[in-house]
Amino acid sequence: MEKTTVSAADYAGWQQLVRTYQQPSLRLAVWQMLTSFGGLFLSLSLMALSLTVSYGLTLLLALFAAGFLVRVFIIQHDCGHGSFFKSRRANDLVGTVCGVLTMAPYRFWRKTHAIHHAHHAELEERGIGDVWTMTVQEYQAAPWWKRAAYRVFRNPLFLFVVAPPVNFIVLQRFPLNGSASWRTGEIASVWWTDLAIVALLGAAALAFGPLEVLMIWLPVMVIASSVGTWLFYVQHQFERTYWEHTPQWDYTLAAMHGSSYYQLPRVLQWFTGNIGFHHIHHLSPRIPNYNLQRCHDENPLLQQAASLSVRDSLKTAGLTLWDEEKQRLVTFQEARRLPEAGPGPQPARGAERGERRSTGHA
Repeated sequence: MEKTTVSAADYAGWQQLVRTYQQPSLRLAVWQMLTSFGGLFLSLSLMALSLTVSYGLTLLLALFAAGFLVRVFIIQHDCGHGSFFKSRRANDLVGTVCGVLTMAPYRFWRKTHAIHHAHHAELEERGIGDVWTMTVQEYQAAPWWKRAAYRVFRNPLFLFVVAPPVNFIVLQRFPLNGSASWRTGEIASVWWTDLAIVALLGAAALAFGPLEVLMIWLPVMVIASSVGTWLFYVQHQFERTYWEHTPQWDYTLAAMHGSSYYQLPRVLQWFTGNIGFHHIHHLSPRIPNYNLQRCHDENPLLQQAASLSVRDSLKTAGLTLWDEEKQRLVTFQEARRLPEAGPGPQPARGAERGERRSTGHA
């Protein structure tokens, strides 16, 4: 079995390197809020005005509104990590407001995302907060109906066009996985967010008309959710990514080799809140997004992640199965040429899913 030639020791001292960049800046946070919320509401207002001119113009403006909504989601994301502001109360307040606009309940999403960070790239801990990924062995051993469902799920049209709006508009309205709790507020977060969404869209419908609201908000959500899903996918689902079994799984290697550096054009990097520096984000989620580029540029040790251009990233859409022998993601066509093997590892989530089992987390 091919194994990576690097080890966590190759990144010794990273905890000290990132410490400087973990300090939130009130000035940068407020400015990002003004540009993000301001840009979103300006775009939505222009979309409303454009309905009397041309719906084609409305859809064009939806691209900008969706870009600002992605940026709002990045703010929610940082608030969930407690990195956007120094104050936990400020993070929770702003994150909750963002969750209404993104239609992703803040506390519920924060819990599932924490599980993603705690167990990313750990083969035995798949299932919550990640993209459904099977190993070649699991796929070969699966019954026909499961293979068929998996092929549908991994079809780019379904994964990046159909599934994202269904997830954010429909599935996020319910606390569907077992990680949510009344005690810690995740379930209540779902219902309160739903109530706020109904109130917000209801007020907009009374002011502008229900059809007009649908014509404005639906394309924005479809575009923004699809873009967000693509970003999440390409940041982890590239050919030479990292997956490992629990005994050998390492937090540092999962961050540096299981997450990509997505090199986006400057304007797209701005709209996506520097999330392309995803390896650094996984290494230290306490770094606010507005400090990620500086952390990357100033530390050669942290520049060793897989780098993907936009053109490179398009090739990842066909990668579907993890080949444990070759330690790479392969296509369905490549998997057909591989010899049949016994069943691979089955997901077995522990009771304390949110707890990190690595001491490397900063």
